[in-house]
Amino acid sequence: MFGAVLRCRALPLERQQWIFPGFLSGFQQPISSSSSSPPSNKYRQSPNPQGSICSNVDCKSLSCKAKKEPDKLPQLANVPETAVIDMPALEKLKAERDPEKLFHLFKANAHNRSVVENRFAFEDTISRLAGSHRFDYIEQLLEQQKALPQGRREGFIIRIIMLYGKAGMPDHALKTFYDMHLFGCIQSVKSFNATLKVLTQTRKFDKIRTLFIEIPEIFGLSPDGFTYNIVIKAFCEMGCLTPAYLIMVEMEKSGINPDVVTYSTLMSTFYKNDRREIADGLWNLMVIRKCFPNHATFNIRIQYLINKRRPWLAMRLMRKMVVLSINPDELTFNLIIKGFCKVGNLDMAKRIYDSLHSKGCKPNSKIYQTMIHYLSEGGEFDFAYRICLASMRKNWFPSIGSICKLLEGLMQNSKHRKSREIMGLIQGRVPPYSMEELNTFQGFLSQDRKK
Repeated sequence: MFGAVLRCRALPLERQQWIFPGFLSGFQQPISSSSSSPPSNKYRQSPNPQGSICSNVDCKSLSCKAKKEPDKLPQLANVPETAVIDMPALEKLKAERDPEKLFHLFKANAHNRSVVENRFAFEDTISRLAGSHRFDYIEQLLEQQKALPQGRREGFIIRIIMLYGKAGMPDHALKTFYDMHLFGCIQSVKSFNATLKVLTQTRKFDKIRTLFIEIPEIFGLSPDGFTYNIVIKAFCEMGCLTPAYLIMVEMEKSGINPDVVTYSTLMSTFYKNDRREIADGLWNLMVIRKCFPNHATFNIRIQYLINKRRPWLAMRLMRKMVVLSINPDELTFNLIIKGFCKVGNLDMAKRIYDSLHSKGCKPNSKIYQTMIHYLSEGGEFDFAYRICLASMRKNWFPSIGSICKLLEGLMQNSKHRKSREIMGLIQGRVPPYSMEELNTFQGFLSQDRKK
């Protein structure tokens, strides 16, 4: 079954064929499909194409017309309703905390396009109702929206399917997909993929298997690459490794080439299940078929090597990334640093940490946490203190256990000034620590006084 993959089992790193320049000539890096992050102001007002009431009216001309042609003055009744209530409605939705009042307020603005078409206001309302466990309100709002004119647009129905998934109502999402034609909207592979994604997020794996087999025949749909990737991920999360691999085989037979997401998903699962021979074979199969590895693919393999306590091999793999013009990211460096720390090579971990800025990479909260934790365990309290200060001044506070270990080590080595400096930053934390946590930290500083 895995014959093709096993024939591509990984060669030693120095002999792998994808590293030779000639082999790289046919590579093209795929375009990332990750969606852009939402704007910081999630209730940002969408532009009104008809303008505000006052912006299109000249006051002088109105005063003249009022005397000569009073009947031809623009009437307020002719002004679109959204131009009058847009901002108050959005502001009220944003400020309302009572679930019942929030429900009635949103329902009253069901025809207000600037509210309904505002994706962030819509999602926030559903999220808050779900947090209050008012699933009856969510059903009423979303079912009301499906009956309105916008319910004839597939993009809008997809949003409703995803909102049902966000609210933890996968059965309603599935019913919405089946009933789309009742609202004058035809099912397509896009809405099918959205439904599969909701079922994956809510871990309804049994329904995914049935849906993937039945729906293409019922509605005459042809699964695309996204469909196969969603189903493969679902099978991997179920722990069904062989069926997941067979889905990729079926994908190829249907004329769709597996992409880097397909290979990365399968490799990650096989590595987690300690099936290195299959995972390494998938790596080489991916490269032979000229599917270019990305950050995620490299990090998956580096993670496996770190788990097996082989940081030097992971380091060599990171160097291969640079050769392929893939700059290691914070996750890559954190994995390598952790790998050397776990085998007790703190000097190498410190060297990698000190070289981050020269590599065009800045430490993040996870890198700070890793360094502080392992340096404190290894007795490198001065270096851990320096990193802890840098982290806390960015409002990135390490775990309570790591801070306690560092404070204890500093006090035992008579580094009282450094301990007090860290304690000062702890007391100024926003949001603040609880009194119980502060008393725990203060206990380490008072140990020396008792002695």
